[in-house]
Amino acid sequence: MSVVWATTSPESGLFDPVERRTEVKDLTDRFNDLRSCGQGYVEVRSPNRDFPVLTLAFRDDHAVVHLMSDTERTSLLSGDGTVPSGVEVEVPIMDDLAVFKGNFVLDIDRAWDLVRDFTQTRAAGPLGEWREL
Repeated sequence: MSVVWATTSPESGLFDPVERRTEVKDLTDRFNDLRSCGQGYVEVRSPNRDFPVLTLAFRDDHAVVHLMSDTERTSLLSGDGTVPSGVEVEVPIMDDLAVFKGNFVLDIDRAWDLVRDFTQTRAAGPLGEWREL
């Protein structure tokens, strides 16, 4: 199954906005490269539609997942309890670090499983509880 994605470059550490259309395995390989770097930012969508876009931002073992439903609506996935709600975590969003409260932070393995589910189903609703921004 193919997907369209853009990610942080493992070489430069900067976001490369050029979208690639590949099989999920290539996206998984890129994610693993970023994981070995300790942080990264991933955008993924269906090759047939511009939306929804799912994003995964992570640093070490902490991740934040956004859903862009269209050009006007963005939501955050509620956290999984990995980090207490009052604790702040920094993750890269494109080229900048952003701070999120623990109630929006997931374990990186759980977050990646959700991205893989999204690449298979193209549905974001079943992934968890979304909070519209």
